[in-house]
Amino acid sequence: MSRFDTKKTNFHKPGENHKTDGYPVTPKTMELLEQHLKVTGGQVRTRFPPEPNGILHIGHAKAINVNFGYAEATGGLCFLRYDDTNPEKEEEKFVTGIKDMVEWLGFKPYKITHSSDYFDQLYEYAVELTRRGHAYVCHQKPEEVRGFNPPPSPWRDRPVEESLKLLEDMRKGKFAEGAATLRMKITLEEGKQDPVAYRIKYTPHHSTGDKWCIYPTYDFTHCLCDSIENITHSLCTKEFQSRRSSYYWLCNSLDIYCPVQWEYGRLNIDYTVVSKRKIANLIAKGIVSDWDDPRLFTLTALRRRGCPPEAINNMCVEMGLTGAQMSIDPSKLDAAVRDVLNITASRVMACIEPLKVKIVNFPNSEPVKLSVPNFPAAPEKGSHEVIFDKELFIERSDFSENTSDKSFRRLTPNQAVGLRYANYILSVKELIKDDSGTITEVIAECTAVDKAPKKPKAFIHWVSNHSDNIRCEVRLYERLFNLKHPEDDLDGKDTMNPNSLKIIKDAIVEHSVKDSKVYDKYQFERLGFFSVDPDSTSDRLVFNRTVNLKEGK
Repeated sequence: MSRFDTKKTNFHKPGENHKTDGYPVTPKTMELLEQHLKVTGGQVRTRFPPEPNGILHIGHAKAINVNFGYAEATGGLCFLRYDDTNPEKEEEKFVTGIKDMVEWLGFKPYKITHSSDYFDQLYEYAVELTRRGHAYVCHQKPEEVRGFNPPPSPWRDRPVEESLKLLEDMRKGKFAEGAATLRMKITLEEGKQDPVAYRIKYTPHHSTGDKWCIYPTYDFTHCLCDSIENITHSLCTKEFQSRRSSYYWLCNSLDIYCPVQWEYGRLNIDYTVVSKRKIANLIAKGIVSDWDDPRLFTLTALRRRGCPPEAINNMCVEMGLTGAQMSIDPSKLDAAVRDVLNITASRVMACIEPLKVKIVNFPNSEPVKLSVPNFPAAPEKGSHEVIFDKELFIERSDFSENTSDKSFRRLTPNQAVGLRYANYILSVKELIKDDSGTITEVIAECTAVDKAPKKPKAFIHWVSNHSDNIRCEVRLYERLFNLKHPEDDLDGKDTMNPNSLKIIKDAIVEHSVKDSKVYDKYQFERLGFFSVDPDSTSDRLVFNRTVNLKEGK
């Protein structure tokens, strides 16, 4: 069941649109609301209406949670409607990708629709709007109407019959692109006069092919599709507040059912960019690999990095539904990710930068199998086996030659350390170094914990040098940008973090992960949470670090 808190909203009940502040009531309003209730049965209807020209990002996750969450919480339904009115920018891969991400977040659309499903009806509405004197065909060029205070159209008062004839000529392809538009006679709150309803584009549409050479704009399409689908609550982000009056005006000018538009603050995240154009530029420059590069905050990137969808949903719900625009630090998402993975990601041992240790007094003639819990704090969740052997690896950072650093609690030439789960303590006997002075192997002795003269200061993880254990690639991700608002200086020399990705080719992980599937998630003990990357093959696993175990400084 959705965690959406309906008590914290002041949304109207279905059919009670007229009780909302600012909602215009016309002589037909009550009749239209009655007809609307007959269709919906009083059920809440929302919609998530993305444009299929790019990948969804973290901001869209909030919109998905708001629209699907409110519908679920009230026993209603939510449409996934593609706003596919611009054939030049839309691609089928984005259509598929959007659906995949909605379902990945755990939501199931009541019905998948497209604005293009209603092109015939929308054109009839355009004809009727023109017939009623609320729209006209204009020949001003796009560059003439850009910017603030563009000159008024000299064709605004042309006869209705003339505009109707010219609109039909536009539909039949008798004008060149840019030679004519259909404009609505209304001034938006932001001061924009007579927004365009239809423009000419000789570009095939991915759904309708060559049937149309004129396409409706967002300003014309959005509210009419909401009306056609009997949407009860048109939930959108705050920047669309300036379109609310035109939304109501257009429905009422046509005497059709008018939904209620409600705005909420959009979600932004610091230290990243979500602009499709800017991400495409990063890809073109080779700074990131693709739309799903785990350093980005697209939903496909977050999935690839290993973020569980529950964490994203939880964060969106916790922020609530307010009119304030929110800009959060990525650590907020990291915390939500840890909360989920702490109780869902099985613990395993891995060494990202392994240092070989040889135990000269290994107490057994053969390797020993040890049973270790999947979740040490919840042994009822099962266990798995690890192999303890005379040769093993520890994390290179768990050893130091410096014997004077009293704050270092792990293995040094004069300080022993415990081996997690093995019930043995390691102490150094000898160091093997290469010609450059780098330690390549530690020769050590082991002592049973219960026979050691004193308890070690720390216990560390390890992986035995056994053929069953797995050599793997590990990718360590950090923030892509150093700046809180990188879009302010995207090409600046200090904007990019040069250490945003570190690839380790020769990590080692215990054999219990050998049958892992893409997106399987683990906690590498003491190292962080990791997820299996799609680049993994049957011969070699690749792990992405999703998040550290603790928030960094």
